[in-house]
Amino acid sequence: MKHSFLVLAVLLLFSSGSFAADWPGWRGMDRDGVSKETGLLQEWPQGGPSLRWKSNDFGTGYSSPAIVQGRVFLQTTRGGEEFALALDEKSGKRIWSVPIGKVGENRGPQYPGTRSTPTVDGRLLYCLASDGELVCLEAASGKQRWQRHLRNDFGGQYGKWAYSESVLIDGDVLVCTPGGSESTLVALNKATGKVIWRSAVPGGDNAEYASIMIADKGITRQYVQFLRKGLVGVDAKTGKFLWRYDRTARQPANILTPIVIGNRVFSAGSRSGGGLVALKADGGGIKAQEVYHVRALGAGIGGAVVVDGTLYGTSNRVMFCADFATGKVMWSDRAVGAASICYADGRLYVRGHNSGDVALVEPSTEGYREKGRLEQPARSSVRAWPHPVVANAGLYLRDRGLLLCYDVGSPPAGSNN
Repeated sequence: MKHSFLVLAVLLLFSSGSFAADWPGWRGMDRDGVSKETGLLQEWPQGGPSLRWKSNDFGTGYSSPAIVQGRVFLQTTRGGEEFALALDEKSGKRIWSVPIGKVGENRGPQYPGTRSTPTVDGRLLYCLASDGELVCLEAASGKQRWQRHLRNDFGGQYGKWAYSESVLIDGDVLVCTPGGSESTLVALNKATGKVIWRSAVPGGDNAEYASIMIADKGITRQYVQFLRKGLVGVDAKTGKFLWRYDRTARQPANILTPIVIGNRVFSAGSRSGGGLVALKADGGGIKAQEVYHVRALGAGIGGAVVVDGTLYGTSNRVMFCADFATGKVMWSDRAVGAASICYADGRLYVRGHNSGDVALVEPSTEGYREKGRLEQPARSSVRAWPHPVVANAGLYLRDRGLLLCYDVGSPPAGSNN
């Protein structure tokens, strides 16, 4: 009897056509801005989806949330100190808040607030404060397990606006970017914080504002990062420097987290355009061979996503659609302006930086197809840079000291809602 009930429950779950998915860190499960969730609204009603809850008065910042096992994790700034906090996913009510470090000295008064996104790995949470404090916390309570300091412990050097990356967890290893000539990238034991290797990248690049990606479909498993002087790859086991591509680094700030598909890596900047390289064997090493460089593909702070081989992003206030393999631009449109982007269940969520509004867009190589728009209430006076997040049928929007959660799930079959 119990077995029959379990089988029925599973059948009902899958027959609904929906699948909920957590969002455990920066740009989702695979750091590509793509959610595996299904069963979401394909068109929005007039005025956009309904608001589940809003949370405010927790501090300022540009960190986007991570959503795991019923909790929302966020980093924020209050006064001269930065904090990690946990909220209830259903209500937005605060569960705990703990200090993680001080405000970065060179962060710049025009952009106050932490901007790194927490990384959740099982029962542990990893946060990087803008001055370089890296902490491992218990997700349930916020209790600290260990702490390192990227500047003090590794001679790290950050850019004009301090540390902004979201650290990578790869198996038992934590990988991050102190920057500088001694330990440009480091790998730590995620349980203890002990050093596994230090990678001194030639040229001693400062850390910029991108986050590390894994490239494991080519010749050797490696970590790819966008540094001050260009895109680089290092061996995942040893930290040995492998290659560099610098054509997309000609700008004040390198922000875009690289897009890795197979042995191809895309990087871009708002002033330098976008470039794709193919990683190939070159004697005993690896060569990054340029496939294309296109000025119109200058995605930056808003990120970019690849859907069915097509690249979507924004550059210089224009949304673009291009073939990822060739760089050929299919179309461009000014409807959204400069924006941050993510993808879930057949739709792009495109959040305008200047307005904070979100457009629901159908991916298409034929043109811009908007399927609804949400006008964000209670807008702050700064640009809405935090990326939109879609998790468990919720759309999350961070705006300085405000976090909004909207219901974007489709009503159950037969519902009148």
